[in-house]
Parts: sequence; structure tokens; C-alpha cells
Amino acid sequence: MNKVLWWLIAGSKGGINRARIILLLHQRPYNANQITQSLHLDYKTIRHHLDVMKKHNVITSMEEGYGAMYFLTEQTESNFDEFMEIWKQIGIKEDKGEVLT
Repeated sequence: MNKVLWWLIAGSKGGINRARIILLLHQRPYNANQITQSLHLDYKTIRHHLDVMKKHNVITSMEEGYGAMYFLTEQTESNFDEFMEIWKQIGIKEDKGEVLT
């Protein structure tokens, strides 16, 4: 899981937004529309990131379609400390030098 998280967060385009989604889903389940509103990102962008993370078993959903609620997988939850270490290293605002939380 550590390698997958490094690749999804630090090694590919959109990693910062995927990390922000993981942080949000760590708080509670959300559907794509709620994530869009919380993170102020385009719906299609959110859907893309959700699909990528679902494909790599970082998140899961109980159903498919518009109202699907997304959760972190048990594997992601059990490796959340590793995710936070990655986030601390790469989750830096370029213009202010502060860690995004």
C-alpha cells in the first residue's frame, strides 16, 4: 500500500487533490457531489480521482451511480499513518510553504 500511496499522491499528476480527498474521507463518507463542494473542485475532476483511487483499492463505495458514498478501504485506514507521512512531505503550498491539512 505504501508504494501505491506514493505513486497516487507524489508520483502522478493530481496527487495533491487525491490526498485532499483521502483526508476528507478519513473524517466521514461523502458522495462525489459533497466532495466537489467541500474541495471546490470540478465534478468531473473529482469523479476522475475517485475512479483512480477506487481502481487502486484506496477507496470503496457501497453502490454505484450519482448518490454513491465513498469510504476509505480498510487497507487505507490501517495505513493512514503512512499516508500522513507522505502528505507531510509533499502536501506543501508552493506559495506559502505551509502544510495543507
